[in-house]
Amino acid sequence: MTEILPVLLCGGSGTRLWPLSREAFPKQFLPLAGEHTLLQATALRAMRVRGALAPLVVCNADHRYVVAEQLNEVGITHPRLLLEPCARNTAPAIAAAAFAAMADGGDPLLLVLPSDHLIKDESGFRSAVETALANAPDKALVTFGIVPERPDTGFGYIRAAASDGALRHVDQFVEKPGIERAREYVASGDYSWNSGMFLFRASTFLAELEANEPDMFARCSEAVERASKDGDALRLDKAAFGAARADSIDYAVMERTQNAFVLPLSIGWNDVGSWNAVWETIEKDAHGNAAHGDVITIDSRNTYARSERLVALIGVEDLVVIETDDALLVAHRDHVQQVKDVVGRLRESGRKEGAIHRKVARPWGSYDSIDSSDRFQVKRITVKPGAALSLQLHHHRAEHWIVVTGTAKVTIEDRTFFLAENQSTYIPLGSKHRLENPGKLPLEMIEVQSGAYLGEDDIVRFDDVYGRASKLQ
Repeated sequence: MTEILPVLLCGGSGTRLWPLSREAFPKQFLPLAGEHTLLQATALRAMRVRGALAPLVVCNADHRYVVAEQLNEVGITHPRLLLEPCARNTAPAIAAAAFAAMADGGDPLLLVLPSDHLIKDESGFRSAVETALANAPDKALVTFGIVPERPDTGFGYIRAAASDGALRHVDQFVEKPGIERAREYVASGDYSWNSGMFLFRASTFLAELEANEPDMFARCSEAVERASKDGDALRLDKAAFGAARADSIDYAVMERTQNAFVLPLSIGWNDVGSWNAVWETIEKDAHGNAAHGDVITIDSRNTYARSERLVALIGVEDLVVIETDDALLVAHRDHVQQVKDVVGRLRESGRKEGAIHRKVARPWGSYDSIDSSDRFQVKRITVKPGAALSLQLHHHRAEHWIVVTGTAKVTIEDRTFFLAENQSTYIPLGSKHRLENPGKLPLEMIEVQSGAYLGEDDIVRFDDVYGRASKLQ
């Protein structure tokens, strides 16, 4: 049986699905259609391919604990993680994965999959992989195209050469077209949507990369050679990987090779690239309305609303309404691609709502900023069983801790003691302290911060079991 190494690309930011998807917790970590997150669904789909090994996940170093936790929840307990120190697009990410896969002397087939897409027909997907394996010539780089369901200006297109077989030589990769050109492409029957899914041998891809982008090849090779081992993760060398030119696999390799082949598929694929795309995947009522959460629609049509608090839509059409703890999006469905412009404005103005949620995931648990003003902030903190925050101090704030449920082990300077429900303590400004959960149930507590500056960068670390830098909580 041919062994296949799934390579899951998990570095996207998903800005078009703001405010639910954000830089610190992008769309691949969200359950947008079903019980599993997009990452979990992708990993499970890959693992069901015949001959599949445990996946290699290429992700942002800041996301490693979220990735590991989500995969562990679906039974993938020891995924290999390749940690990017910075985003360099898909070509360097895949190159680093290929070098890492060959580091032990092997040369596996790589099944490269974005971690933020949906596929309804999983058996069709598995059959497609087997078809590619059976029909691909030696040294082929196979991309899985999607048979267009409609003219769409949001995707790149692949023109295939005439062929009687399932696998067709690629004539041309085409950028996102205008609507008239998209109609021509669909009518011709020669074009597929570019899905970003690939199958090739690691050495084949690297040989093409070296021929077309020798400097990128060298930088990625160096990044893996100088990488540091961290448990199940491999941290790419920051200087080498950062020196690699950022580029997509399409530009760097696929558009320049003579060995690109496309397998057109109809498998219920959706890139979940906008709120319209999410609306397409969800069950709707008789009037085309889709909802998630506590939503009432009256005399409304073709809407999508998502909220945990009560939202009522009356007499509206083609609207998207997305509410989170700290933001509300209201958009016409014809303009949802402009959501990324909102994120751009938030970044330009330095507002945190474009990057993080009110509730922030951490390797030890999470914190939720309930309330704040100029000189105080209130957080709800949840610490997982057996987890511990770093030993740290703050120069500009003091803290009060009140235990709500569970048991807290507290260290303040040279004192260590335990707090039970409804007990509290005070950490003076400048005091070394640590919070731990020694129990078997989650620890929940309220933290009240007071001081002249309450930013997350007011942290000096002395010890941290997660190996984080001193200015990350």
